[in-house]
Formats: sequence, C-alpha cells, structure tokens
Amino acid sequence: MKKFLAIVLAAVMALSMVSFATADGETYDIKIWVAEAAKDLTEKQIADFNANNEFGFKFNATIEAVSEADAATQMITDVEAGGDIYCFAQDQFARLVQAGALDALGKKASETVIANNDAGTVAAATSGEQLYAYPLTADNGYFMYYDKSVIPDEDVDSLEKLIADCEAAQKYFAFEMQTSAWYLASFFFATGCRSVWMTDDNGEFISVSDTFDSDNGLIAVKGMKKLVDSPYHLSAGGADQFNQNAAVLVSGTWDFAKVQEYLGDNMGVTDLPSFEVDGKEYHLGSFNGCKLLGVKPQVDEMKGAAIHKLAQYLTGAQCQMERFEALAWGPSNLEDQASEAVQANPGLAALIKQAPYSVPQGQIHGSWWDIAKVIGEDVKNATDDAGLQAALDNYQDKIASLFTMSDEVKNAWTAIGTINGTNWDADVTMTKGDDGVWKTDALELHAGEEFKVRQGLSWDNNFPTENFKVEADGTYVITFDEAATTVDIVAQ
Repeated sequence: MKKFLAIVLAAVMALSMVSFATADGETYDIKIWVAEAAKDLTEKQIADFNANNEFGFKFNATIEAVSEADAATQMITDVEAGGDIYCFAQDQFARLVQAGALDALGKKASETVIANNDAGTVAAATSGEQLYAYPLTADNGYFMYYDKSVIPDEDVDSLEKLIADCEAAQKYFAFEMQTSAWYLASFFFATGCRSVWMTDDNGEFISVSDTFDSDNGLIAVKGMKKLVDSPYHLSAGGADQFNQNAAVLVSGTWDFAKVQEYLGDNMGVTDLPSFEVDGKEYHLGSFNGCKLLGVKPQVDEMKGAAIHKLAQYLTGAQCQMERFEALAWGPSNLEDQASEAVQANPGLAALIKQAPYSVPQGQIHGSWWDIAKVIGEDVKNATDDAGLQAALDNYQDKIASLFTMSDEVKNAWTAIGTINGTNWDADVTMTKGDDGVWKTDALELHAGEEFKVRQGLSWDNNFPTENFKVEADGTYVITFDEAATTVDIVAQ
C-alpha cells in the first residue's frame, strides 16, 4: 500500500504538465462506486460523456453499487482496490484525505468548483487551502413535515403549539431525541452550542471544543424536556410514522415521496420550529451535510487527468440537474439551486429555509454519536434542573474520557447491536486469539437480531458493511477476523 501511494504521489506531481491532446483516442477502464439508486443514471451520463466530450478519450466504466456511507470504509481498507471515482458522505472526508484515498484537484478544476457550487459544499471538500473532492449534492439535512389536517399553518413556528396540537388530537410528534444524536443536537445548536473536533496530521483526535455542558446547554435541555416529556412524543423517524398516528415528523428529503403518498394534499413542509425558555425564543438548529465525489490517485497520470475531467462532468450543472429530476437529489450547483424546478420542490425549499440555522457536519469522533444520544434519555428521566445539569455533566465526563482512553481500548474490537439484551447501547467484549481472530464469550442469540463489530468503542471503523443478521436461535460465539475484515458466528 505504501509503495502504491508513493508511486501515485510522484505521478500526481506531473499532472499539471499533462496535455489532453496526447490522450486522444484512448479508452480507459475504470470502476465507479455510486448509490444503487444512481447506477442507471450514472451509466447514461458516462455514455453521454463518451459521445460528446471534446477531449477525444472515452471510458469503459464498471459501475458498482456502494452506498455513500460505506464507500469510505471500503476505500480506506484497500485504496488500490477501491473505485476510481466514488461518492461518499461529507463526514468521511478527513479520514479519506488522511488515508491518501483522494486525489487533489488541480488549479483550474478548483476554480471551476469554487465558482459554481454552494460555499458550504466547497468548504466540505477542502482541507487547508486544497480541494480534494467535487461537490455532488447539498441536501443532507433535516426539516419538518406535518399533517395540515391536524396542525394549523399558524402554529408551525412554535414547538410548544405543535406539542399542544399533537396532544389535543392524540397524534404523535416524531423527532428522534433518544435514538439519534444527529437530531438531538438541534436543541443545542439553537442556543449556540457547538462541538468542534481537532485531529493531528495522522488523523488522530487530539482535542475538542465542546460547549454542550454550559449555561446555553442547560437552556437547550430545558427546551428538549418540553418535547420528551409529552406522552405524544415519539423518538422515531421515517415517513411510515404518518401511517402510525403521527402528525409531525422531523426528517429529510429522502422521506419526501413517501410522506406525500401518505398525506397527499394535507402534506405540510417547512423549517424547524422555535422553543421558548425564560421568555426568549430559540430556533431549532440542525446538521447540514452533502455528498461528495472523489477521485482515487492514479499511477498513470494521463488516466488520472482524464478521470478528473469525467468527475467535473458528473458534478456539473447538467448532471446535477438530471439527478434532481430523476432522484430528487438537491444540487450543490448554484445555477441548479436557483432554477424554478428546484425552488418549487417543497422539501428542498424547506431545507434552504432551515439553512441559516444549520451547522456543517465536520469530522466527529465516532464515539460521540453514542455519547450524545444518551442525553435524550437522561433529560427525560430528570425531575428538576439539577437532574438536567447532571445529564450534561455525564455527557461531558464521557467526552473527556475519550482523550484518556488507553491504547489497548482504542485498538480493541467489540460487538454491538440488538444482542445480549441490548439495543445498540452497550458493547460486548471481544478477545484476540493467537490466530488473530477476535471472539466474544458464548452468547444466546435470537433469530432477527443484528450486530456489527467496531474498534475503540467508535463507529470510525466497523464491520460488516450491512448489519450481520442472526438467522436462528442458538448459543454462538461472535468472531471477527481482523486481517480479512470478516464477521461470523460460530454455534456452540
């Protein structure tokens, strides 16, 4: 791997001197990783590029379905075997740069990307002063859907009124407070709290600037308690909640089509509401993110330069608009964002309306998601302000412990899931054998239960890509072959 990356780095130094005229007539074999839903469209777009590009080269592309959430882990596991072009979620950017899995953009490509795309997505693709990826979408955030037959439009800006409307109609307010730190953070962002993580040159987390445990954090949990204490609050997501007696759902563009199917003309879509504490209103915040398209470093500089031209095309205005029309993906391209079609899309319009209150999702320690998720349950269980403060103190203690974690714990693998009487909230210890395989003690597992293995009590490294599902009741030992990155269960 080191030899491969060294060769690639040498090749990259020559890219600025590449003349595309010498590539005329070349056909390059490449592998492209995209989401399953985008495979057919991507195939069509590459065919269009081959037929119409001015450079004279073509691509023989093998298109594989790899989700944006999984692409980074697979690339880091084996950069050389990874996709030549691949789509990935914004929060995976830093680890891909650190792994040498992203080829830096040249000066002209960078100028084009900066001029044509949403500033937030450009920032997400930038490390230091250098661009390492191409913005693909700007739609990974959340907002509010509501049932107009239950919720008056004049109440949508007030959390307290929304809760009262749901309780009066005996309908649920679906907002993941005890099941997802991603959504729970909205209350803290509303009051100005932040959690910003710093890494060293090797990608190791070395410090965090976190203000959740503060006066503003206490205001946030006071607002949160209004919701979680309601008998009609439901810590759940997904459009199906409207088929299960919900009147309000906090979610994103991915649920738009299904929500519309359930609610029809009664579908309302808008930004998140505000809550009130001590006479002051705080507009709920949100995470915002995007999808990025990366190019793997190439040994052949001519091929690398050609792939960058294809990447620019696939993330240009025409292709982004085609993805919007076919898949309802929100474009990062400024021209596309301003189009009547995009502006008329209720989900994207709500996302744009929520944008001033959103916080870019940067690189976050993989353990944070589990640590922050607990706040919701602690707030629900609190009976006074001291209990709310204790919830914040508990959170802060766990954050601090991440920087005193021993190397033994950082390197150890554990199993986590709906196993051993847990619900993705407790890790099961694994021990490394002389053969290099990690194993749990014997466990009683049941058909339908799911789990993953992860390293260092964090989600930064976890396997398998899809949850491992138990097929039959029995007593098993969970195994993880670290060298092969394979997970299995062995009946006892």
